[in-house]
Amino acid sequence: METDSLLSGSLDGASGEYGSRTGSERGGAPGGRRMSDSVYGDSSSVDREPGERLLRFQYRSINHRVDAGSLRLYRWYYSGIIQWGLGLTIAAVLLLAFAERPSSFSISSDPRHRSPAWQPPCGLTESIEMICLIILSVDVAVKSYLIGWEEFGKSKWLIGYTVVILISVMDWVLSVSMVCDEKLRVRRLLRPFFLLQNSSLMKKTLKCIKRTLPEIASVILLLALHLCLFTMIGMLLFAKNEDPKKNGEWELHFRNLPSSLTSLLVLLTTANNPDVMIPAYSLNRCYAIFFVAFSVIGTYCLMNLLTAIIYNQFRGYLLMSVQTSFLRRRLGIRAAFQVLTCQGARRATLSACLQLDLLKAFNMSPCILPLQVAQQYEDVGFMDREQFTKIFDELDKDCIKEHPPLPQYSSPTLQKLQLIFSHYYLILFGNAVALANVVCICTVLVLNSEKSTAERDNFVLEIINLCFILYYLFEMCVKIFAFGWQGYLSYRNNIFDGFLTVLLLALQITIFITYRLPYSQWEPSAHGVLSLWEMIRLVNLLIVFRFLRIIPDIKLMALVASTLLDLVKNLRAFAGILVVVYYVFAVFGIWLFEGAIKPPDSSVPTNTSMENITSNFSVACGTYEQLEYWPNNFDDFGAAIILLYDVMIVNNWQAFIDAYSRYTTEWSKIYFVCWWLISSVMWVNLFVALILENFIYKWDRSHSCSVMDVERIRYETSVQLIFREQIQEPTEEELVCQLHQHPHLQLQW
Repeated sequence: METDSLLSGSLDGASGEYGSRTGSERGGAPGGRRMSDSVYGDSSSVDREPGERLLRFQYRSINHRVDAGSLRLYRWYYSGIIQWGLGLTIAAVLLLAFAERPSSFSISSDPRHRSPAWQPPCGLTESIEMICLIILSVDVAVKSYLIGWEEFGKSKWLIGYTVVILISVMDWVLSVSMVCDEKLRVRRLLRPFFLLQNSSLMKKTLKCIKRTLPEIASVILLLALHLCLFTMIGMLLFAKNEDPKKNGEWELHFRNLPSSLTSLLVLLTTANNPDVMIPAYSLNRCYAIFFVAFSVIGTYCLMNLLTAIIYNQFRGYLLMSVQTSFLRRRLGIRAAFQVLTCQGARRATLSACLQLDLLKAFNMSPCILPLQVAQQYEDVGFMDREQFTKIFDELDKDCIKEHPPLPQYSSPTLQKLQLIFSHYYLILFGNAVALANVVCICTVLVLNSEKSTAERDNFVLEIINLCFILYYLFEMCVKIFAFGWQGYLSYRNNIFDGFLTVLLLALQITIFITYRLPYSQWEPSAHGVLSLWEMIRLVNLLIVFRFLRIIPDIKLMALVASTLLDLVKNLRAFAGILVVVYYVFAVFGIWLFEGAIKPPDSSVPTNTSMENITSNFSVACGTYEQLEYWPNNFDDFGAAIILLYDVMIVNNWQAFIDAYSRYTTEWSKIYFVCWWLISSVMWVNLFVALILENFIYKWDRSHSCSVMDVERIRYETSVQLIFREQIQEPTEEELVCQLHQHPHLQLQW
């Protein structure tokens, strides 16, 4: 969900006095509407926003209405609570698929053990869906009004948004009229559109993927040519022989064209290697040349070439998209500066009084760098356009959290203790103790690996853990003494350590109260809610988890960890698109394959022989039935998601292709191949490429940094800043020309 504040809404929150002051200083043009009068003229109706939201200039278009009423509506619409509410509405619509028929509310998805799933009564999910559709209808109406009906006609996304809502309402009426007994709900397939249209970055990503498709298609065409060529060669090499003993390869993999194509396609993903070549290789070792050549050319050359092309082409299109977003941001800042400025003899500047108001706004924000930049111009009394832009460039970066000063002690002894306990060596020693704790746990687990839980001597492990936990408690106390409460909590590592230490101490106290240790001979299998072994196992899990504290103290490890955190923060749009693709394919899978595969005992008596069940039933090694993949099916939405994930991993995905082609039709292979192409080939390669881009950006910047500075780098990483060096700064003429073309804004120059 994107919660970007609009430019005018943010400026409107600063102060109503801005407009009246700048309007009087500049004067107005006859017949023209001044932005200062329409936006900032009513100071009594506008309250000052909190500084953090006040200063959140984002990369959204400024082509919107600028009258006072519309801007108040903007501020309300893009407020945090409204955007969160809209996001929850979209999430609720998407999650309805788990509750709708066929419901996913059962303990197991295995049809052999699955109890009847809870089916919601007719009207329950439909009522929730209608409430969500009403909210989404209000959303599209507000967006359409704020940008104007002329701009609405140009927006394909808003037109599509309206059409999807209308189709969903009509399909909803049809469902209610049929008392929820319809087999096909078209609106389920359209629901992911709500997620797409609500994220500007997701729409940009989708547009970039669409533009990258021609280059991807060329490599996929080359892969298809490679596959077809080797399929023909394989069918010639492994044709049916008069000797049945030499027909193993033909029977299993090259019986006909669809079987040959499928076998080599799966080999392209290495999922059936070396199984696919064993029958031929056992007859003649030279046959291995065919399979090795196919894998080297296809898997290691063409597939990696596809990754490189996806990375290069998508990066170029994403750079173009970021360039457009950057221009929008510069337009917004330029328009804001024009509204706030006094027109001097030689250049437009921000007056001293307005500058003080801005500084107060920055003081309301926890961000340190923007405040420091703004305070550089406080004594000068004015701020020009470049200086004004520089301040808002700092807002792209996450806030640097300054640690509070150390507490002051008058006693020399306490000062020396504070120096010792605040030293970096204490952290290293604590890491060594944590490592020793994990080693002890591993040693005890290895020694007891062959013993049952009733035979294990948990008393020894409990005493070992107690000693280490007492040290963790001591370490936490001395750090609080050295840094103070506020200083201790200002470090995220300390919060992590402290929380786990308190939790471990609480578990230890619970164990002592419950089991009256140190009576090691008394070892009940269960006592109360948890047995002693279960409680000790929970303690060990927390201790092992606490060992992650060493990550920030190793530079390379900290760099990798911070890269992962940045991916979660900055690449949500790519994960969102994957959610959309999963959702669409899961719905299609349910439509096509629901109930297609049934285990033998679900439809026939258990005493029936296997040969008499069905003619196409097979228990050959490596098949769906022999591997007991029964829980992987399309019988409900939750099971379909897991099956699609298994296919995306491409480990044993040939078992699913074979099973559904046997139970349904050979054409079902098209569904699985399409899913493999979109998920495993395109999206996974794209995600790997973006991980590389993000990591290289951080790696290049980390060479001159110490371990303690790596975390401070992370605050600057965003999609826009990754490409900042390649982005071209728009000229003043381009900005002025764009502002003159604004459909709702008339500035005085």
